[in-house]
Formats: sequence, structure tokens, C-alpha cells
Amino acid sequence: MRYQKGFTLIELMIVVAIIGILAAIAIPGFSAMMLRAKRAELPMNLDSVRTAEVAYHAAWGQFTSVPTTPPTVPGRSGTVFAGGGFAGFEILGWKADGRVRGVYSVTATNASNSSSDDFTATAQADIDGDVNYSEYMTNRARKAVMLTANNEY
Repeated sequence: MRYQKGFTLIELMIVVAIIGILAAIAIPGFSAMMLRAKRAELPMNLDSVRTAEVAYHAAWGQFTSVPTTPPTVPGRSGTVFAGGGFAGFEILGWKADGRVRGVYSVTATNASNSSSDDFTATAQADIDGDVNYSEYMTNRARKAVMLTANNEY
């Protein structure tokens, strides 16, 4: 009588089924985690813009406005904006690291009394490509806060 080594077809099918079940559970969670990580760019960049605006105000005695950059919101189809055009932000001393997934803008309000000066910096993104934007806002007094998430994971 010979002794045979190896797996039976049933054992192999059970292992494949278990791997399939684990993948069905893990892949959606991983996808959602990737979208949240991509959206995390917004508050970090806004806090950097806030710091740059405060430094600009300390140097020049006023805040500065910056138009919406890039001009359109990159979505899932155009996942990142890698072009230039951040000249307005470069005046502040802030430069995007080359790839952004959202749009940023700053609106400054300068009064005759510099203690009344303020600005509002906003960021919007459509990470999952459903045309519902996540929005963040910051100003002189507080760090970036989420205004709307709109099911952006």
C-alpha cells in the first residue's frame, strides 16, 4: 500500500472559499480607508495656509486673499491636480507639494484696525467622485474644521 501526500480537492475548495470571504470583507474597508486618507490632505493643508496667513499678517500688517486654486475640483476621474498655478499661495509662503486632491481659497477682510483683520480659508474635495464635496474652513481664530462630509467616507 502506498502512502500519498497532498490536499484533496475538497480541502483546496474550502481554503479558496475562506480566502474569498475574507477578501469580500476586507476590500471595501480598505477602499474606504484609502478615501479617508486622501481626504486628510485638506485639513492639514488648510492649517498650513492658516499659519502662512498669520505670518504674512505679522510681516505686512494685513491678510491677503487668494483665488480658488486649482480652478476646478479634482474628483476621482482626475484624482490629483499636479499643475502649477499656486502663485497666490506662494506669496504667503505656502506651496502645495505638487499634487493636490482639492481646491483651496482665501478671502481676507482687512480693517483699519489690524486687530479686526481676519481671513477665511476654505478647501473642497470630491475624493469619491460623486459630486458631493467635503468642505473644510479655517480662520485666524481656529484650526481647520469640517463643514460638510457628504458621505465622503
